This record gives sequence, C-alpha cells and structure tokens, in this order.
Amino acid sequence: MHSRLRWSSGVLVVAAGLAVAIIVSLGTSHRTSAHERAPAGPRLSLTVGGPTRRTIPAGFLGLSLEYPAVAAYAGSDPHAVNPVFVQLIRNLSPNQSPDLRIGGDTADWTWWPVPGVAKPGGIRYSLTPTWVQVIGAMARELGARLILDVNLEADSGQIAGGEARALIAGIGSGSIEAIELGNEPELYGSFGWYTTPGGQHVSGRPKGYDFAAYQGDFTQISQSLPRVPLAGPATGAPKWIPRLGAFLPAQPRVKVATLHRYPLQLCYMPAASPMYPSIAHLLAPAASRGLAGSVARYVGIAHARHVKLRIDEMNTVSCGGAPGISNAFVSALWALDAVFQMARVGVDGVNIHTYPGAPYGLFKFKHRHGRWRAFVAPEYYGLEMFAQAAPPGARLLHTSGALGKLRSWATRAPDGTVHVVLINDYTAHARTVAVRIPGVSGMATLERLQAPGISARSGVTLGGQTYGNATSTGRLAGRSTLAVVRKTGSGYVVELPRASAAMLTITPAAPA
Repeated sequence: MHSRLRWSSGVLVVAAGLAVAIIVSLGTSHRTSAHERAPAGPRLSLTVGGPTRRTIPAGFLGLSLEYPAVAAYAGSDPHAVNPVFVQLIRNLSPNQSPDLRIGGDTADWTWWPVPGVAKPGGIRYSLTPTWVQVIGAMARELGARLILDVNLEADSGQIAGGEARALIAGIGSGSIEAIELGNEPELYGSFGWYTTPGGQHVSGRPKGYDFAAYQGDFTQISQSLPRVPLAGPATGAPKWIPRLGAFLPAQPRVKVATLHRYPLQLCYMPAASPMYPSIAHLLAPAASRGLAGSVARYVGIAHARHVKLRIDEMNTVSCGGAPGISNAFVSALWALDAVFQMARVGVDGVNIHTYPGAPYGLFKFKHRHGRWRAFVAPEYYGLEMFAQAAPPGARLLHTSGALGKLRSWATRAPDGTVHVVLINDYTAHARTVAVRIPGVSGMATLERLQAPGISARSGVTLGGQTYGNATSTGRLAGRSTLAVVRKTGSGYVVELPRASAAMLTITPAAPA
C-alpha cells in the first residue's frame, strides 16, 4: 500500500413465527419524548432477521502502531504509562484483551543493536531497554495481546532473531500473540531502503523481487527466531495476496495470516479512479463492502489450516494525506461500516493503523507538567460506536430492506441485548427508517453519531458527548443525549439526520 511514502510524508436470535414490528427512526439531538410525533416524509423499511454464522471474537478491533509511536503515545516512563492513551485503547476493546500490532514501515527501519553486528544503512530507529519496558508495562496494564513486527528487510537472521529475543525477554511471551516478519515486502525492490552519502538510493532487495523470493527469505530468516507463533505475510499488494494459499502450507509456524487494506490511495491515481481520495469514493460501497470482499476468500484458506486471518493494518487513504477526508467526519462513517464489513466476511480481527503525523491519525498527545492530554480525531468516534455495538461474542444478525444509501447492522450480545446501527450516507437528506424485528419489543435507547458536516474535523458527538478540543481522561464528557424510546401502537419513529449514524439498543427485560 506504498506505506513508505505514507510514513515519510509526515446479531439477534429471535423466535421463529413471531412478528412484532418495531419502527425505529433516529433524529434530533435533544432527549426525545416517548410519544414524539413521527416526522413526515417517506419511510425506508428495514427488517432484522435471525442470526448469521458470524460472531465477534474477543479482541476483534485493535490498533496498529509504528515503532516510534509507542514513545509518542505511551511515554518514556514504564512506571507512568500515559493513562489517557490506555483509556482510549480500552474504549475500543471494553471488557476484553485488546490486540495491538507494533510495526508498519518502521519495522524494517528498526533494530535491536546486536553486539558485533554493524548497524545496517537502512536503520533509522534503535530500540532500547526503556522502550521495551514501556510497551511491556502497557501490555500488562491492558492485558493486551501483541503482534510484534521485526526487521526482514535487513536480510539478517542475526538482526531479526536478536530483536525478537530482546522483545520477548523484555515483554514476556504471555503478552505476545505472534512475531511478524517484515512489513509489505512487495515494496523492498521498488523503494529505496536508504540513501548513501553520495545520494544513491539503495533498495532492500533487487528490482523484480517477487513472492517466491520473499517466501525463501521468510523460510530462512524465521529459523533464527524464537519458537513462538509467527505472523505474515503482512502484504497489501493485489498480486501478492492471492499467494496466501501457497504461503501458509510452506510456513507451518505462521498462526496469524496478516493482510493490509486501504480503500483509497493518493499516489499514481487519476482523480477519476474510484480509489482516488474523495468523500464520495470513501462513502461508496467499494470502500467498505468491496474492501471486505477483496479478502473474503482468504478467510476460508486461512481457517482451513487453523490459522487466524487478521487485517492488521487498515485505514482510509494510503500514500499521503487527504485533508478533509482522512481527518474528517466522513472517516468515522466509513470506519463504522468498514469494520462491520470485515466482521461480516469472517476475518478474525482488524487493526486500525495510526502514528504521529499520520494523515488518518486517531489521536494526538501532549505531555506537559506531568499531565497528558489528547486530541481525538473524528474517525475514532466511529470506531467507538462499533465497539459498543459489537461486544465479544455478539452475533451478527441478518438485515434486509431497500435502504438506498443507508447502511444497517444488527447484533445480539451474549446477554441478549440487541443493537441496530444505521448509517446515513446521504449528505443532503435526512431519512426516516422503519426497523422491524420479529420477537422483540420493549423500551429502547437511541445514541447518535453526529458532526456539523461530513467534512467536519471537530464538533463530533457520540450520544451527545464528546472528547472536545482535548481530553485529559480519555473518556467522553458532557451531557448525554441518549433518547428513551418507547413502543407506541405503530412502533418507534424518529428521523435519521443527513450524514450521521445512530444505534438503537434494546435491553432484554429483567425476569418478573
């Protein structure tokens, strides 16, 4: 996905036969009366059916961080890890162990200094005992599972093995899900790994480096790694991803198959391309449903070998920034739908990529006078709504109806709570929705995800609450505007504003 340029640039189980209709519409931001008059205008109809085969695994939604991001986000004191960052991670993985992948471009620019080995020309970041202690302390505090990406581009078993051993010794094998060998190796022969003092660009592999050559490198260098599960091939290349079926049988130590997906790309794309960054292209089905469809067949290939398939690097736009898109409210609506789409096709998890200076960064941190503060980007709000709607063990439900540009998701949690998520991609029109769920009745609450506009970079609210211009807690603040919605003779009717999302929650009644 040309990440080098990216970094360098700065469900419900319902009883059969029952037919109780619940009409849902999602509207104004104030607390809604249980008997509010239904808005005028045509209604769209949605029916929520029985369960699909897809269950949300624990740790499904995670983060992917570049190596230098650890110090910038978590700090440099293992005894005082940034509590705001810790809380923001917990928000995306409540009541479960979060999945964190440390890697990306900088994996192949990073090393653990090995005695007697000269520092390779492509190394720009050196790990220290303090760095390892910080990530270890954070993992223990969160109960996190880590995918650690070690250097393959240096083409050295000593370097890869030394780094992996140092990480495992300092962090503890109990926190490590897998060691990932290299990042996007399809780029090794195309992009310069470093530049000599004379200005000559040196690539990590010869021009024409292909999957067969990578397979050989992986086999050879993995022999130098400690006996822990491995992850790979960490590729986003359309010509390499189909080779997963050949890669996994040849690499029996790989227990987590990792792929990268970005719907839009800035480099080499004409403005007419559906992959060129624009609001319309990010809201198009190809950017979410199509993105998930591109990996669907590989879920079966991995699972047939009892290997997890994880999209361990994903976000909006690769190969540079797209102001007003990757950092705007449109990214929140995209993220909410795209992560659900990945769950629909059966992937075992998604790691949203972020780092300081990223055009799609989820947050920025400042540390002054011993106090941490964070600015939270719009995309994060969409991810948090997903986390609320899809707790561990939740089952995706079937939904049907002619909704146009309105997208829908439904889940049933293990405790029976039902969530219905609606995403209104109409940027100029509100919509009224009738949602029918056989076998479900009772009081519901309504939470809205809104912003001043589709291009807004601030002013985003979730249930009326916000992280504001900065947060020193990592928790939403302000007066909640959750609406209490009661069933009337015709159901529940409210309006869904333009370019917004909302979640209906129906909690099962307590036994009498």
